[in-house]
Amino acid sequence: MPNINWPDAIKPLLKKYKGKKHPLDYKNVYQLLVMVVLSAQDSDKHINAIAPKFFAAFPNMAALSQATSEAIQELVSDVRNFGNKSKWLSELSKKVKKDANIPLTLDALTELPGIGRKSANVIKREAGVEAEGIIVDLHVLRVAPRLGIATGADPKKIEKQMMDILPSKQWDAGMAISFLGREICRPTPKCEICLMRNVCAYYNANN
Repeated sequence: MPNINWPDAIKPLLKKYKGKKHPLDYKNVYQLLVMVVLSAQDSDKHINAIAPKFFAAFPNMAALSQATSEAIQELVSDVRNFGNKSKWLSELSKKVKKDANIPLTLDALTELPGIGRKSANVIKREAGVEAEGIIVDLHVLRVAPRLGIATGADPKKIEKQMMDILPSKQWDAGMAISFLGREICRPTPKCEICLMRNVCAYYNANN
């Protein structure tokens, strides 16, 4: 593969998914934050299914901050790693106290229990604030090295490589690549319908 000009090459993908909402079905930033914590190593579809009951019980951060981790645990007991996630949500809500206090900077978000860089980047994107990083989820981990925009299997290193290659105004590329991974660049990729195949290292090495 010749050297790809990624800021140019990524434009069609950014255009295709511009403004597309994350698959988590949240109604506000409080719900988004809770669902992002719960969705780690679990599926968005599963979290969407349990969310209505959870938010009926704890409609906002103030209500959640009054709950015991046991009460939280009861509502998320079929979520992967529910013990830790209940504890994190309990600690996090006591720290934040109310919806208006939810931080939207990368540093402040990643200081909260249960929120790493990926989760913080998702929350920032969906809240409509300026990106400070690039979302690298399981789909991006698979697709970015396939495309050739990054190498390796370490989320932080892949994020750093993409941040170095792309200008900050294109940092929504993470979510765009994630959507591509969910819809087209599956574990068995549908290369024939992929709009990135002309610049894709995997496609060009195999065709």
